[in-house]
Amino acid sequence: MVELAILGFLGERPLHGYELKRRVAHLTGHVRPIADGTLYPAIKRLEKAGWLSRRTEPGSRAAPRHVLSLTEAGRDELRRRLRDAGGVQISDENHWFTVLAFLRQLDDPAQQAAVLRRRRDFLREPSSFFYEGERPLAAEEFEDPFRQGILTIARATSRAEMRWLHATLKALDPQGPR
Repeated sequence: MVELAILGFLGERPLHGYELKRRVAHLTGHVRPIADGTLYPAIKRLEKAGWLSRRTEPGSRAAPRHVLSLTEAGRDELRRRLRDAGGVQISDENHWFTVLAFLRQLDDPAQQAAVLRRRRDFLREPSSFFYEGERPLAAEEFEDPFRQGILTIARATSRAEMRWLHATLKALDPQGPR
């Protein structure tokens, strides 16, 4: 998730490390604040893979700033990760929001639609936070108002997302499969 966020933000424009950290924190930080020990090793991995380049600019008051840019290979990797998003990138809401934040950088509407269809298919599967054996339990099956709340909120969120997915898929690919 962090690597995709780094590639995605740098796909929009070059950024110095502090600004990149701020943007990643805003995208993911309300749930998972980004620590230097997470961000900077990820930057180094991406740079070592040839997906980022670094140049030094003079600092406004102190030390020089390192400005990071996406290389063409990095842009290809970003598009590949977006195009191939699946598994946890589709099923985990925080990962999914990171994919959505940058999906516009995948230039082909048919490829964008394919990613959205994978999310839609995931949401169509019956699920719950609570199970009796293999059977998902519904909010109405609980006397506990807090568990009812979890399931009621999740159901409303899923319905809203399904409406958005349907409308967006129709706009991206009017003749495509539903």
